[in-house]
Amino acid sequence: MKRKDNSCYAMPAEVVCKSNNFDIRFWFFLQSDERCYQSMVYNISMNIFKKITYFLLSIREKSLKLRLDKHLKSSSSNRTSKTVVSSNMTLTLNSETEKNKELVKRNIEELLKSYDNDPNKLLTYIKSQGTAVCKLTNADKVLWVINEEEGFITELRGFDALYLNFMTKSKLSFKSEPLFVMREGEIDPFYMIHQFYKWYSLKHNLPGFDYVSQKHFKKYMNSKDTKGMENLSLDEMTGLQEAIARDREATDFAYNAAKAKEGGKQVFNKMSGGGADI
Repeated sequence: MKRKDNSCYAMPAEVVCKSNNFDIRFWFFLQSDERCYQSMVYNISMNIFKKITYFLLSIREKSLKLRLDKHLKSSSSNRTSKTVVSSNMTLTLNSETEKNKELVKRNIEELLKSYDNDPNKLLTYIKSQGTAVCKLTNADKVLWVINEEEGFITELRGFDALYLNFMTKSKLSFKSEPLFVMREGEIDPFYMIHQFYKWYSLKHNLPGFDYVSQKHFKKYMNSKDTKGMENLSLDEMTGLQEAIARDREATDFAYNAAKAKEGGKQVFNKMSGGGADI
């Protein structure tokens, strides 16, 4: 320490000791702070590891729960019906569906009379209701690529939808809207009735026309192999049953209309031969 005249004071011994004690305490502080830092890093790492582990376990748990719920679910419902399954019985509440089915049938009968069962007039009516009608020269070959048939095509998704949208000059999307795709030329009137019936049923909210139900229906309709059907959920199985029911209703209606017009034997030969003569 210096005086005002720049001469130095002698530093007392106790000050030096205090200074040394401070250095020692500071050294211990640094050592303890380093240990605390290491402990803090370790705790943070363990917390992150635990969170990742719990996150992965929660994803696995949710996946297992979804798979379990898929098989244990005891009820399924759509807009107009509900199915409840127990260990020894199945209850279907479908009065609204049955009511709508009768209404659809009566309305179609009136429409066919109004349009003289003329396929081109029916297609004009379909277009007036907002559903696209696309005429393609090689429609059968175009649709063969995606395992579809001429007539009414329900919603598609994925690359099938993208392909169909491109070929029909619709908007490019991985989802297609329900539409009619047919060849140019004469259309068999009874095949048209069958397709018209399904379209009208969809427009009036009868179940079985959603994408998943139709996907399963087309898969099992075109193949004798039922592998995988046992893994369908209750909703999927119910939807498949509804899709089958809608197709059967359309077939029965077209068959009865043709039978009344042409006679049973001739109609049977036409229906068993594929139904379509486009």
